[in-house]
Amino acid sequence: MILADKGRTINVRGKLLSLDAPLVMGILNVTPDSFYATSRQQTEDAVARRIDEMMAEGVDIIDVGGCSTRPGGALATDAEERERLRMALGVVMRRHPNAVVSVDTFRPEVARMAVEEFGAAIINDVSEGGRLTGDSAVPSSADVPEMFALVARLRVPYVLTSVRPTLDEMLPSLAEEVGLLHSLGVSDILIDPGFGFGKDLRQNYQLMAHLEHLHALRQPLLVGVSRKSMLWRLLDTTPEATLPATTALHAMALMKGASVLRVHDVAAAVQVCKVVEATRSCE
Repeated sequence: MILADKGRTINVRGKLLSLDAPLVMGILNVTPDSFYATSRQQTEDAVARRIDEMMAEGVDIIDVGGCSTRPGGALATDAEERERLRMALGVVMRRHPNAVVSVDTFRPEVARMAVEEFGAAIINDVSEGGRLTGDSAVPSSADVPEMFALVARLRVPYVLTSVRPTLDEMLPSLAEEVGLLHSLGVSDILIDPGFGFGKDLRQNYQLMAHLEHLHALRQPLLVGVSRKSMLWRLLDTTPEATLPATTALHAMALMKGASVLRVHDVAAAVQVCKVVEATRSCE
């Protein structure tokens, strides 16, 4: 078992969030088309119920997304994403003003709105600075991606997600991007290897098998495999039937040193974290 770095923290709104024990990031999708239908919350009442449920189950971070990036799906417009996020973030902040909230977006101006208007504490960018969607093109290596510059200005933690297919391609790219972010003054970076983003089925499992190699980047790891197609396609089933398989991969990721799990099922993930930590304490 690979131990996550002890003593590491991230600064969220002026408070240090410890990563000594793994954290659970709960997914709140305010979209009509996210791949896991049960995760979709489209009214204020539905958002409120889901938030209350996650908080009661022990969630550490709430990740709010207003634009599905599922493979083959149509992207929401900038206006649609903003409207959905304003509704959801407003509910979250009214009901649980001390909650740690991340915003799941690849659009810099949407991220800025979430941080400045609603106090979102973390930017979760699934595009590796713009590489995935084409909505925000990555400039030449001599320039700074717009999202990187925004994160530096806002001084918030940043989830850097890789859209590269293999570790051989991922590691040098991420190392360069981490170096650029550090040069801009960004010190709180979480690395998400991007399961399902730019990778085929076998590449996803190869990545999980060798996940520990990402510790060479010396940044905490965030893993998002919850109910993804790498599970239901392998098992010839549906996202709704993959909680046991999700739980298995969550345990594997933690044993390989992941610090944060991004999940649909908070209670189950909290249990996995507690079991793995109890095992670690006996080593």
